[in-house]
Amino acid sequence: MGGAAGSAADGLGEGAEALVRFLAGRRSVVVLSGAGLSTESGIPDYRGVTGRRRPSVPMTFQEFTADEASRRRYWARSHLGWQAIAQARPNAGHLAVTRLVRSGLVSGVITQNVDGLHTAAGTSETIDLHGRLDRVVCLDCGDRSPRTRLDERLARANPGFRDIEADTKADGDAELPAARTAEFRIVACEVCRVGTLKPDVVFFGENVPAERVQRCYGLVDASSALLVLGSSLTVMSGLRFVRRAARQGTSVAIVNQGNTRGDALAALRLDLPLGPTLTALADHLGA
Repeated sequence: MGGAAGSAADGLGEGAEALVRFLAGRRSVVVLSGAGLSTESGIPDYRGVTGRRRPSVPMTFQEFTADEASRRRYWARSHLGWQAIAQARPNAGHLAVTRLVRSGLVSGVITQNVDGLHTAAGTSETIDLHGRLDRVVCLDCGDRSPRTRLDERLARANPGFRDIEADTKADGDAELPAARTAEFRIVACEVCRVGTLKPDVVFFGENVPAERVQRCYGLVDASSALLVLGSSLTVMSGLRFVRRAARQGTSVAIVNQGNTRGDALAALRLDLPLGPTLTALADHLGA
C-alpha cells in the first residue's frame, strides 16, 4: 500500500485528504455501510441528502406473519421491485471498499444493506446485518432457497404481472395500488408444501439474530477505527456499533451525504459522494 500523507498536489479533494490522514498507518479498519452506498447502483435510499425519510410505510414482521392479505401485498410489490435489485451492479464505492479489504486496510464490512452488492464486488469479509434479498426462508420448515427460484414461480402464478410499471423504492419495494396487490397469487414452500415464504431479511419489528450481532461486535472490538459509509444511523441496529466504538475509544469516521445520528461521536465527518471519494482514497493508498 502506498504512502498515506495526502496533499492537494496528489489530486485529492480536501475531504478525501482528511480521510487519508484519518486512516494513515491503520490496519483492521471496519466499514459499516448503509443505503447511501448503493444509490449509485440505482437502488433508492431511505432519506436522501435532506435526512428526511422518503414517504414509505414498511411492513412489519407482525403484519407479514399475521395476515395473508398483507403477505399478498408484500410479495406483489416485492415481485416487481426485485427486478431493480437483481439487475443492480456494484458501483465505484463497492469496488473501492473491496480494494481496501484486499490491501489489508479494511478487516471486515458490516452492511445494513440487503442487496448483496458488497459480495458481488468481491468482498467476502461481509456480514449482512439485515440479511439478503436474494434468499428466501420458509417460516415453517426453515428451508432456505434462492430468490431467483421464487421469482420464477411467482411469474408463472401471475402471468403478465411483471409488465406493470411501478416506481421502485428502498429494499426492492415497488409502489402499487391496493387493487393490483389484492389479485396477486402467492405460493407456498416447495419443501414442506404449506410453509409461509419470507425474504431472508430482518423486517421492522424483528430482531437481528444475536449471533450475527455478536460477530459484528467482535469485529468492532478488534478494529483500529470504524468507517461509516452512506448511513444516516437513524435506526439502532447500525448506531449501536458507532456507540460501541466510541465507548471503547476507537475512532469513528462518517462519510455520508446528509446528517447522521452518530455525528457527535465522530472524529471525522465528511459530506461527500461515496463513489468518487472512495475511489480517490483507494487510488491514493495504492490499494
